Amino acid sequence: MQNDAGEFVDLYVPRKCSASNRIIGAKDHASIQMNIAELDKVTGRVTGQCKTYAICGTIRRMV
Repeated sequence: MQNDAGEFVDLYVPRKCSASNRIIGAKDHASIQMNIAELDKVTGRVTGQCKTYAICGTIRRMV
């Protein structure tokens, strides 16, 4: 939930799986969160930005 200023006011904001859009519960101990560095398309160097992916345990068990 957000207040009028646009700030998050909830104590707990659950993560969502990037692959399936499922909510990752607090007891999902098989879930992972990865930070992947973004690269410059021309030079191939790291830009300093990163993208975060969260994968739930159910998706990890499928492979």
